[in-house]
Amino acid sequence: MNPRQRCLSCLQRSPAALLEAALWIAVEHDGSVTPADSLDRLLHLQQQVRNLLPVLPLGELAQPLLRALNTLGFQQDEYHPIRPHAALLDSVLKRRRGQPLALAIVALELAQRLGIPLEGVNFPGHFLLRLPGADHLLDPCGGRRLYAKDCRDLLARQYGDSATLNGDHLIRATPTQMLQRLSRNLRQLHTTHDHDLAALVDAERVMQLGPVGSADYLARANLYQRLNCPQAERFDLQHALLLSDDPLQRLQLTERLGLLGTPSASLH
Repeated sequence: MNPRQRCLSCLQRSPAALLEAALWIAVEHDGSVTPADSLDRLLHLQQQVRNLLPVLPLGELAQPLLRALNTLGFQQDEYHPIRPHAALLDSVLKRRRGQPLALAIVALELAQRLGIPLEGVNFPGHFLLRLPGADHLLDPCGGRRLYAKDCRDLLARQYGDSATLNGDHLIRATPTQMLQRLSRNLRQLHTTHDHDLAALVDAERVMQLGPVGSADYLARANLYQRLNCPQAERFDLQHALLLSDDPLQRLQLTERLGLLGTPSASLH
């Protein structure tokens, strides 16, 4: 199997092997990455974390787990602009720095191995964690508890004071959804750093992992435009138009499609 197939097969296990799947994404971008080496590193980390955990029932160890990881150096990558390795799990395990989602994937893997209940939450702009049934969320970057007011404040910092917290922001994230979000993050990071072919690999994975929206087709269309692939760009713009419910965006997409001339021959 190729790295993409290995990645997808990890999601078919029960329970899903989310971190290993993310490591195969790293292999897609760098053939020298060896997932087995990263898993060995994780086993050593598991032993370190276990030594730092207090003697408490498993149901009370979610926050101590995150604090232990923070003590061991796992923190949010504050480098700007953020580089792709902040979302590539082999690098995150080495550097102990990463985006919130990448740190959350490490924490979820350790929680699963140690029998600690913990789940991901697809909070917009900053991935969060939760002890199932708890009245608060947990920040994977250190373990801070976030109650409703904290979540509203976090949302406002990400999207402005007009953003409104709702139940959709607090829904449990499945392993497939987390991998798709990780792929979107990588698509954006590679695009920002002008790694268009790498971003296209991520964009295609986004499409393969589940339901997508107008924004996903538009993001891939923009990559095809930069790579001078007008036929593929047209295909994605047409799908973005079909899926969009924003009148202004629909007008812009229609105009852009009209400006596309006869596609020239190009390699896709």
